[in-house]
Amino acid sequence: MLIKKTDLPFVLAELKKLYPEVIIPLKHKNAWELLMAVILSAQCTDARVNQITPSLFKKYPTPQALAAADIKDVEKIIHSAGFYHSKALSLIESSKRICEVYGGKVPQSMKELLTLRGVARKTANVILGDYFGTPEGVVVDTHVKRLSFRLGFTRQTDPVKIERDLMKLIPRDKWQWIGIALILHGRSICPARKPFCSKCPLAPSCPKNGVRQAQ
Repeated sequence: MLIKKTDLPFVLAELKKLYPEVIIPLKHKNAWELLMAVILSAQCTDARVNQITPSLFKKYPTPQALAAADIKDVEKIIHSAGFYHSKALSLIESSKRICEVYGGKVPQSMKELLTLRGVARKTANVILGDYFGTPEGVVVDTHVKRLSFRLGFTRQTDPVKIERDLMKLIPRDKWQWIGIALILHGRSICPARKPFCSKCPLAPSCPKNGVRQAQ
């Protein structure tokens, strides 16, 4: 069941009360560090990434330094992030392209970001929306996918199609915020296995059949 249009303002208002600000949980000092952290965060917790990146950025403080790194050395540093072979290659290759094609600066368009190894729409949306403040879409990770289904924002299961539905449903000025809000809500109140519906302020407008199907 899709959410009623009359219920959407209530859901967005309640989420805004819970998560009024866009807070990026990944520690970073600039766009490049955030990009590296987001690449590392695939199937890895933000807490783990935040334990890894200080050592990574101490040894490789710039895109130029990481672009010239030995992949084995990078793998040792990021080993605990999982999938460290492919992630190390993505960190190095994306840094190389940033240096060789974009003058050492992270590009600021979806089209350009998607040319970087290890960057798909989710990562690009984080950089564009949460760092540069120029969102071209909505971040869709596993939490956003799950909550979008449960709340009746979409009936799609493909992340790209989910993003399209969210972009049609959610006002553009809320694209940057809604992804982070749903991620935080998914972690704290609406986890995958056992959502705490009795504690959820969104419950009055949450389609019950959507909750049952998603579980």
